[in-house]
Amino acid sequence: MTVQFGHNRLAFYIAVFLLSGTVLGIVANFASIFLPDIHHDFIIFGLITTSVTIFAFLCSLQWATPWTESILLFILGILWLTMGAWSTDVIGPLQCDSIPRSQQIPSKAGTTGMRSYCYQMKVVQAFSWTIFCLFVIAFYILLQLVNQAKRFGRYNIWSEPIRELPWFDESPGYYGQGVQGPGMPMAMPAYPPTPSPGYYPGAHGGVPGSQIIIQPGVNGAPPTVTQVPMSA
Repeated sequence: MTVQFGHNRLAFYIAVFLLSGTVLGIVANFASIFLPDIHHDFIIFGLITTSVTIFAFLCSLQWATPWTESILLFILGILWLTMGAWSTDVIGPLQCDSIPRSQQIPSKAGTTGMRSYCYQMKVVQAFSWTIFCLFVIAFYILLQLVNQAKRFGRYNIWSEPIRELPWFDESPGYYGQGVQGPGMPMAMPAYPPTPSPGYYPGAHGGVPGSQIIIQPGVNGAPPTVTQVPMSA
C-alpha cells in the first residue's frame, strides 16, 4: 500500500468508527427509553445505519477495491444524509440550555428529562452531518486518486486492490514500486562498473618500449597514470 494513502484511509476509518459508535450508543439508549411505542421509526433507522456502517467498514478495511469502496461510500453517505436530516427534523432549532431541568417528556416507563434528551439528539444531529461530510470528501478524493492512477497507465485500477491506489504525490503500486509516467516502468539508477582490484584505466596495454608510472591520487582523487618512454 502506498504509505500516505494507507495512513489517511486508516485515519478516516477510525474517525467514522468513533463517530458511528457514539451515535450507536445514544440511539441504543433511546431504544431502552422509548421503544416500542415512541420514536420507533427514527430509533430503528438509527440502529440500522450505525450497525451497517461499522460492519461494512470492518469488512472493507481488509477486502476492498476502488469500485467497492466507491459504492460503499455512496450508499452509506445517503444513509447518513437521511440520518442527519431526520434528526434535524426531530429536534429542530430547539435550544437545549433554555429547557427547564424539571421539564419531562413521555417514555415507555413514564417520563424522562427533556433537557437530557435534547442534548443527546443534538449530538446525534451533529455527528450525523459530520459523518456525511466525511463520506462526501472521501468519495471525491477516491475519484481523484483513481483518475490519477489511470493517467499513470493503471487502466484497471477500479478492480485492483485498493491498497495499490496512490496518494496525490505517489505512484500506483506498493510502496517503493510504481511508475514514473503513463505506461513507463520506474527506472533504476545506473552505476558505473567497479574496476577490479589492481586495475587502473590505461595501466595495461601500454606502448612497447615505454614504462608506466602510477602516482596515487590526492584526497581521494583517482590515481594519475603517466607513460614515459624508456631510455635506450
